[in-house]
Order: sequence, then C-alpha cells, then structure tokens
Amino acid sequence: MFQVHNLAESNHEKEYKKKYEGMKLEDMPDRVAGIFVGKNIFITGGTGFLGKVFIEKLLRMCPEVNMIYLLMRVKKGKDPKERIQEVFASPLFDKLRELHGNDITTKKLTAVSGDVTLPELGLSAEDRQMLIENVNFVYHMAATIRFDEPLKKAVLLNTRGTKLMLELSRQIKNLELFVYVSTAYCHLEEKVLEEKGYAPYCDPHELIKTVEWMDDDIVNSMTRKILGNCPNTYAFTKNLSEGLVNEVFREDPNFPGIIIRPSIVVPIWKEPLPGWTDNINGPTGLLIGAGKGVIRTMYCKQEGYADYIPVDVSASGLMVVSWNTVYNKDRDRKYYHFTSSEEIRVSWEELIALGRKITERIPLNGVVWYPGGSMKKSRLLHNICVFFFHTIPAYVIDTLIFLAGYKPIMCRVQQRITKGFEVFEYYANNQWQFMNTHVYHIRMIMNPRERAYYKIDGQGLDIEEYFEDCIKAARLYVLKEMPETLPAARRHLRIMYWVDVFTKIALLFLLFYVLSKYFDIVHFFFYGFLHLIAHVFSTITDTASSILFKR
Repeated sequence: MFQVHNLAESNHEKEYKKKYEGMKLEDMPDRVAGIFVGKNIFITGGTGFLGKVFIEKLLRMCPEVNMIYLLMRVKKGKDPKERIQEVFASPLFDKLRELHGNDITTKKLTAVSGDVTLPELGLSAEDRQMLIENVNFVYHMAATIRFDEPLKKAVLLNTRGTKLMLELSRQIKNLELFVYVSTAYCHLEEKVLEEKGYAPYCDPHELIKTVEWMDDDIVNSMTRKILGNCPNTYAFTKNLSEGLVNEVFREDPNFPGIIIRPSIVVPIWKEPLPGWTDNINGPTGLLIGAGKGVIRTMYCKQEGYADYIPVDVSASGLMVVSWNTVYNKDRDRKYYHFTSSEEIRVSWEELIALGRKITERIPLNGVVWYPGGSMKKSRLLHNICVFFFHTIPAYVIDTLIFLAGYKPIMCRVQQRITKGFEVFEYYANNQWQFMNTHVYHIRMIMNPRERAYYKIDGQGLDIEEYFEDCIKAARLYVLKEMPETLPAARRHLRIMYWVDVFTKIALLFLLFYVLSKYFDIVHFFFYGFLHLIAHVFSTITDTASSILFKR
C-alpha cells in the first residue's frame, strides 16, 4: 500500500499551538506575504509550469506587491506584451481575478523583453538599468527541461543563463534575495542528497567558453564523452549551474542567495485548481498514455518509486523559504529540498494499478486499445513486448488511417514514447534519498495561518483522490476533452474491452493452430479442445431446441 508518514509534532509546534490557541486564522499574522508588500520582483521562467503557479500564488496571497517583472522573449512572432496577455488569460488565474479584480495581472505584471540564451540576457540598456535600480527579489527559473536537448543549447540556456543572471543580480542595488530553482536530480551520483553544495562535474566557465565557439555538430559528437556518467544534458547543465551559484556563495558570503531543489513537479494538489497542469510530463503523461492504451509495457522495478512534489506545494515553498531568509535573516540555510518521498511513497506498481482504476471510472476519449500491460524487470522481455504491442499495432493503425485518407500519427506517437522511455528507465530503476530537514525546520516556525495558507509538505494528501483530480484536469485543460463527452468515452471503453478480449482469444487460437502443425502433442490437445467446444455448443443448442419444441 501507499506509504504515508505523518511528521511528529515538535516542541516548537506545541509552543505555537499554545501561543495562538483560541485565535481565528484570519486574526493571525501572515508574515510570509508581508515580506513582498511594496516590493519589486524579477522572474525568469515565469511562463513555465512552476513559474505560472508561483506568480498566481504570489499575487493571490500578496496583491500589495508593487510589480513583477517577467523576462520574456519573442515567440512565434508574438512580442512579450502579446504573450503575457495570452499566458495569464489561463483558467489558472480565474480565482485570482475573482478575488482581486480582472485587472490584477495587467496592473502587477510587466513583460521585459529578453532571452536568457543571449549575451547580456538580451536586455536593452534601459531595461537592465531599470532592473538594477528597482528590483528586490530575483527568482531564476528559466531552463530547458528537455532531457535530450543538444548539449550546446542546454549549456547556453541553463548554465550560461544562470551565470548572466548572477552577474545581473550582483549589480542590483537593493537586492534582498536571489533564488535559483535547480532540481533534486542533478547530483545523481549521490544516493543520499543532503542540503548542501556539491562540486560540479566540470568547470562551468570553461565549458561555456568551449561551446560558445564550437560548431553544433562537433559539440554533439563530443556530448557522450563530456557527460560521462550523467545520463542527460538537463541534469548535467543544472549541476553546472549550481556550481556557478556556489562559487558566488564562496566569493561573497554576504550575497543573499539560496538554491531550491524540487523533485519531479506534478499537477496542483489544492489551489487554485486541483489537478491543473499545462503539460503531460511525469506521472500524468504515464497515466494518460496507459489510459489511451498506447503504453502497454514498462521496463522498471515494480517496487521502485519516484519522488513527486505538487506544483502548488513548490510555489508555497518558494514564498516560505524566501520569508525564512529575509524575515528571519537565516543565512545558514542556503539549500532547500522540495521533496516528498520521506512522507509519501507510491511504487510504480501501485501507480499503474491506481491509473487503471481511475481511467476505468474516468476514461479518455478515443482510446486506441483497452488499457492493459505490465512492468518488466527484463529488458529483453520489455523490448519484445514493445515490438509486438507498441510498434506493430502502430504500423497497423497508421496503415488503416492512411487508407481512410487521414494523416498517420501512431508511429510518431510511439517514437515519442520510446524517447520518453529512454529517459524514464534511468530514473525508474534507480533510487535516491533526499534529506529535507531545512524545510522541516521552517515548517516548525510557521504559525497555524501560515501553515494553512502555505502548504509545504504532503500531510493529508489522499493519493487516489489526487491522481483522479490530475486525470480530470488533464482531460479538460490539456486534452481539451469536455466533461459531457464522458458517457460516450465510457461506451467506447466497453467496446474496446470486448475487442481486446476477442482479439486475445483469436490470437491464442492462432498460436495453438500454428504450433499444432509442428508438434503432435499440441495438435492432439488443440483439436481435442475444439471437439470439446463443438460438443458443448451442440449440447446447448439441442437442449435449447428441445425446450422451445416442448413449449
């Protein structure tokens, strides 16, 4: 069963209970929101998954923030001002607009044209000076999260981008805090990751200089050697980025900076929209792929598990650790792990079983085949199953689609799944332990109101209810499948169930028929079985005819 561990109540918590006993939550101080009142905040990666949820939480809890500046680049021909209107028209911000007015995002968000992949962050001289003069908090979240990103692009975006952000932040006149959002999975050789700095895989400055002048093809040819034992460019470049931040910590002990290491960031748990996501990465993508019937085999240990953290918990955590550093003047704790496996642990086997249960209740539209399959501990068996249950059906379905006059898609879907498996298998077959005593320390010094408003742990999380919310939200917000399509989806799923059953029976008969041609013992049992079925069928029809005749 799912492992859910409750945190023991500390002496600090008992003292706070006594101090605030009898008080209503609204009468208690919200010291977390208080640090942002009247402040200017600069955010990179604000249009990403975590970035959007963080901005929503920040504005909802502290509408008195002066201004949030978002570094945004031109994308698909749209300038930053156009993009900011589109991004923040999302249903994610409906509750914020309901509480604080429809113009809250217009008044409090300003797009700053720039790009972390460009020299000087692509900032104009005027914008750069404006940030230096006005900003108080910096949150650097921009990164490519593609694990197969070419090394040169990953270094320029993730690593050089962090270097440029540090250079800018050190020039900011009234900087109160610099927050670098890293990942818990960037020191993969450490099976027990502590809340401290680690040496980078190589000199980040030298690698930046090297890839800046090297041709893309040359860098690609050297990538595997440069990565060494690191499985992908994402983990590698985030590791080097941490090295740059740690270097600043050593050079300037007074630099107000911290590093955040979230694990796998998954959809919203509680607020403002349970289950909301803007992507199908991580376990949600796995559940959707299995629910659509296109993922039928996985190479992983059944008892293995991954560490997930709901995105709203991460967003609350960003605000809370900022409060701890600025309000409590805690300069000793510079590393924070936003992780959950010490409290909540769901094995891959449990996750898949749960996914089947949920997608039977809430099926997806256009299920390709009835959900099924299993996990394999043998890579050979997994590869065989991929060939028979992923590749061959994809070609068959695409052929039928092509003959019907439509554009084939299933082979491309399976290619994406195969690429995803290449990343997934490394993490699914290895385990890490993440220490999070620093986050636990902060939890102890929060008052009841702050704990209620800024959830930074997994206590009270109902796993089944959570993943059901994830499927419902992904169905609505990502797949654009409206709730009124559920009855039709359920009917289609029942049809696919019987198609699956009859197909398996037909294939089983075909297998025995082929084997009966080569093996006498199989021939004997196969035809004996057919005669038995014929006899039973004949008996049933004779009995039915006799009863009807008597009537």
